[in-house]
Formats: sequence, C-alpha cells, structure tokens
Amino acid sequence: MSPSSLCNFDLHVPPSFATQIRPSISGVKPNTFFHPIKNQSFHPIKTKVFTREEEEAMSLLSDLINLNLSETTKTNKIIAEYIWIGGSGMDLRSKARTLPGPVSDPSKLPKWNYDGSSTGQAPGEDSEVILYPQAIFRDPFRRGNNILVICDAYTPAGEPIPTNKRHSAAKIFSQPEVAAEEPWYGIEQEYTLLQKDINWPLGWPVGGFPGPQGPYYCGIGADKAYGRDIVDAHYKACVYAGINISGINGEVMPGQWEFQVGPSLGISAGDEIWAARYILERITEIAGVVVSFDPKPIPGDWNGAGAHTNYSTKSMRNDGGYEVIKKAIEKLRLRHKEHIAAYGEGNERRLTGKHETADINNFSWGVANRGASVRVGRDTEKEGKGYFEDRRPASNMDPYVVTSIIAETTILWKP
Repeated sequence: MSPSSLCNFDLHVPPSFATQIRPSISGVKPNTFFHPIKNQSFHPIKTKVFTREEEEAMSLLSDLINLNLSETTKTNKIIAEYIWIGGSGMDLRSKARTLPGPVSDPSKLPKWNYDGSSTGQAPGEDSEVILYPQAIFRDPFRRGNNILVICDAYTPAGEPIPTNKRHSAAKIFSQPEVAAEEPWYGIEQEYTLLQKDINWPLGWPVGGFPGPQGPYYCGIGADKAYGRDIVDAHYKACVYAGINISGINGEVMPGQWEFQVGPSLGISAGDEIWAARYILERITEIAGVVVSFDPKPIPGDWNGAGAHTNYSTKSMRNDGGYEVIKKAIEKLRLRHKEHIAAYGEGNERRLTGKHETADINNFSWGVANRGASVRVGRDTEKEGKGYFEDRRPASNMDPYVVTSIIAETTILWKP
C-alpha cells in the first residue's frame, strides 16, 4: 500500500508519512519515495529520500492506521472519540474509548470523566469533570462504525461547569416560544492557515507580505490560493461526518478561508460548528499547518476573520416575514452592547468600520450592505420574507453563545 500525498488527500493515510513521486518527473527513478518537508516560507517543497526499509515501515504503519474494525468478523467493537471544549473556551480536547458495538443515539453512550485541572477547568484537589455525550458524527479519520462525540462538561454533582455554554443555550432553545419558531442558522466560519513554528499565514514570505488584497477572494492558482488541499479535505470529511456543511471559499486575505454550516436548527448549529472545527484542527495537525480563529491575525490593511451568522425564524420565512425581520433587527440594535460582549474576544481589532465591517460602537443595518452590522439580502427584501445576516460575530465566537443570544433577543426579550 503506497502512502498518499497531501495533494491527493486521503484521510485514511496521514500525508506526512510519504509521497510517491511519479517516474515522469525528471531525474527521479520509479518507486523512489520522498517525504515533504516545508521550508519556512512553505514554497518550494524540500524532499528527503527514504530507503526501501523506511518506506516499508511507513507503509505498515499506514496499513494499521487504515485498519477498518467494522470489516473484522471477530469484533463488533467501535472507537468513540469524545470531544469537549477546554478552559480557554476555544481549545478543543478529545480522547477515545472502546465501546462494545455501534451507537447512534448519544443518550445510549456512557458518561466519562477527565482531569479538569489539566484543562484549566477544575482545581487539582477536586479535578474530576464529567462528560455528557450530546451529539454523534461519523468519524472520517477511523471510518467504519467509529464515531465522534460532541460532549459538554459537568461537575460530579451534575452542575454545568462555567465554560459549559451548551447547557444554557439548550435551555433557551427548549423554551416553547423558541421551539415553535424553529430558528435556523447558517454560520460562515472564517479561519486563517498559518505556517507552523512562525505563525505567519500560509503562502506568505517569511517576514514579508504578499501583493495587496484583490485577487485572492475565491481566487484560483498557486499564487492566489494557499492550502486548498487542506480546505477540500476538510470539506469532504465534514460531508462524510454528517455535518450540514454547505460550502467553502477562499477569503479576501491570502491564506484565509471560509466554510459554511447550515441551515441548522437550534442547538444543532453549535454542535456542527464545533465538530467541523475539530475536524479542521485534526486535518491541519496531519498537514503540519496551524489553524487560527483570531479575528484579526494580521494588523494593518488586511481583512479580519468573522463568523457571520445568518438567521431566520418560521415567522420570518412566512409571508409578511420582512416586517418580523425589521422588528427583530430593532431588538438587536437595542441590545447591541450585550451582543458585542458575547460575540468573541478581540473583536474590537476587527470591527473598525473598514474591511467590510461596521464600527464596533455603532449599530447599523442595510439591504446588501456588507459594511453594516446586519445585512438583509436583496431576495429577502424583494420577496418580503426570508432571513438576515448578523455580521458582528468574530471567528473565535462560541456558536452556542451566539445562536442562543440571537434567539433570546429576537424571540424572548421584551423591550
């Protein structure tokens, strides 16, 4: 079994093992294997020649990684990767356990525990934190019947720990008034790919800058799109996992990309974004690249990174919904400060009134206006119903917090 390359990404075989160079390349003998080693500026690729013995060892390792337990007739066991959010509110943690057979209902999964003192979520003298399984996705790395499990965290007494934002979000979405409105979300998650060790965007010269913004948004070509293999691998892995990923595109700043999740109903929007972030972190780990959700990774005349949140309720989607949308936007205006406080750390560096943002201190809305706090689409205005886009959330926002506060303000809150 020949290990695959990063450019021909197969999640079964981590691409860092080896790349088979085609015999048609000048000066390279057939069946010679190389290991890609990125230099500091990522381009070009340096290579190391492996001996046949080394290649055989890597091939054996990749065979073991690719072992499909569901095809083994002597076991029904599966591997469940439990995933939770660490103490910073953005660091994802995970560990795996063996289960006796396939599981499709999170309520049938066992609770588990972890050392909260090692994640900044509990003191050392009382460090046990309990994981409650909440959502299941197919595992694109192990495949077969193996699963990814999104969990939230509780004390042994059953109280949600302070960093558990899912619990309070679920309470809002379970309110009868909210549930009846069937809130839909479409979240546009932007992120930046960085060169490992130097924390500088992928494709950028070390200590320098690429050409000005303009050709990179949805751009094509080696001088415009940096990291497309990672992006496409993530896209396919999310589809495989059962995440309702609806698209991807290159962003305005080179090295920056976006994926969209939705429409998703209520609490599932947060579960799917966190699962998609986990898969992205795992793929960049394999590729030797760092993913950043910082809302302004590069100061100066470069676009920041957001998580524009598209939103609608049943009343907004029905005839006459445009008037409901305008009333909801007015509520958002009245609670602008509360929403900004909930929309991500460091957002003041991004919401400057430049680079397709509104100033953080002022609320505004408009039709087709990407410089406003809230944008309404032309189709929504024309049809008199639809959805709107809250452009304020930062890329590092917690989707449980953002989706629930939007529902709370627009449905439950009475001015």
